[in-house]
Amino acid sequence: MGSTSRKHKPNEWAAKINHTHIINDSFIKNFINNCSLPMSSFDIDKNDTDCLKTLNANIHNPIKYILAVDGGYTTVEVKKNFPSAQFAFFQFGAVLFNIEDLDALSKKPFIFPEDMQKLHNLERFKLAIPIKNIVVKNESSLKDSIRKSVYDFFMKERDQTSLMETLKWFIFEEYSDTPIDSYSLASNPNLNVGTGEFILKRNSINSDYTFNSPSGIVYLTDVFRLHEVIDEEHGAIGILGYLTRLIEQLILVHFMRIIFKCQKQWLKEFLFIADGPLSFSGQTANMHKPMRNLCNYFLQSENLFLVGLEKSGPFVEHAREIADPPSGKPVLDRGKYILPSNKYIYKYIIPGDFSTMHYGKTSYYSGKVIFHSYDGQILVLTVPVPDKNAIINPKKKDFANLDIILLNIQKLKCDMYDDTVVPVALANKLVSLANHPSKVLLEKFATSTYNK
Repeated sequence: MGSTSRKHKPNEWAAKINHTHIINDSFIKNFINNCSLPMSSFDIDKNDTDCLKTLNANIHNPIKYILAVDGGYTTVEVKKNFPSAQFAFFQFGAVLFNIEDLDALSKKPFIFPEDMQKLHNLERFKLAIPIKNIVVKNESSLKDSIRKSVYDFFMKERDQTSLMETLKWFIFEEYSDTPIDSYSLASNPNLNVGTGEFILKRNSINSDYTFNSPSGIVYLTDVFRLHEVIDEEHGAIGILGYLTRLIEQLILVHFMRIIFKCQKQWLKEFLFIADGPLSFSGQTANMHKPMRNLCNYFLQSENLFLVGLEKSGPFVEHAREIADPPSGKPVLDRGKYILPSNKYIYKYIIPGDFSTMHYGKTSYYSGKVIFHSYDGQILVLTVPVPDKNAIINPKKKDFANLDIILLNIQKLKCDMYDDTVVPVALANKLVSLANHPSKVLLEKFATSTYNK
């Protein structure tokens, strides 16, 4: 591996000829020849497309408001002579607007700044955590520093409430008439991983949302289990993607709670949009169970319109392949959508054995929808489903409010970017942290603040 010099010596570059040893190796050639790749559109069996369905566009649309959440992060080095010392800065945004404003906007021959301002009703959430070779004051380790940083972020009061209140409401199912009494944490964060579970009892929670244990304080935010994958020497860069997806979805839950508490009948008029699939990944995957319980409760008691929008990955690549192939007739025509089964996923999208593998079993609370809209958008969506078995052989009845969701997603077309919709594009524009100049300026900010 090459390396760059920090002084006036030349950089150590990788050699330019060593690839020939790989290309000429018979073991490597044999390995590549024995790999399976995703199939092209002309390889798809017609019998596997019987699940194609047509969008019913002639239905009553109850949606009046759109709320979309997006977020991002960037990492920066704090000290020039210690580039291993790093912070991560996160920014999340929730965009809310009235769908009537969007409809009116689409009919105007010219769009003025004051018109766009109606769609910029944004609330920002900011977070910073140490990820390598940095310890927060009064904390003894990187693990405890990150635990405390996440805890403080959730405890921050915003509009007379906090994300921590929402987390308690979410974990212990306080939205229902029969909240649960306890939640099992796989391991005590103050002990080594694998030393046994720790039970969080609802009636034992302290006023500051902590729990007492003989080995030390346990935060309610420890339910995310991030402490299990933090390495004191190599850092915690691996948790950043997990944490981003987690907070994005819990911000949506936060607004659901506020609406449910203040005017719960409004839930029937909101479409909630998450950037990315409705799932939790890595160590946070256990959150998919309480999220499924919340969705099922709202669908039965009030109603819920929730969707995740994917912009990249194998499902998006497959969607383009079947809806807009390089040559030949598309498998998925305009106005059609497909609910890919477990067999379909492992046969055409992600190579695997569908008879022994269950896609999304331990992380998804939703099912996939591949949609080719009437106006040509090619979208991959996820919509809540009642249980994990709905993914194996999906039925339309398992995807509550699907036609209404697709109808509104189609209305939110964004011509600026591929595979996105207006609210997500707006949220991304308003909270994303670019390498230039955002990363450079944040690095200067962190360095100057640290040195004070």
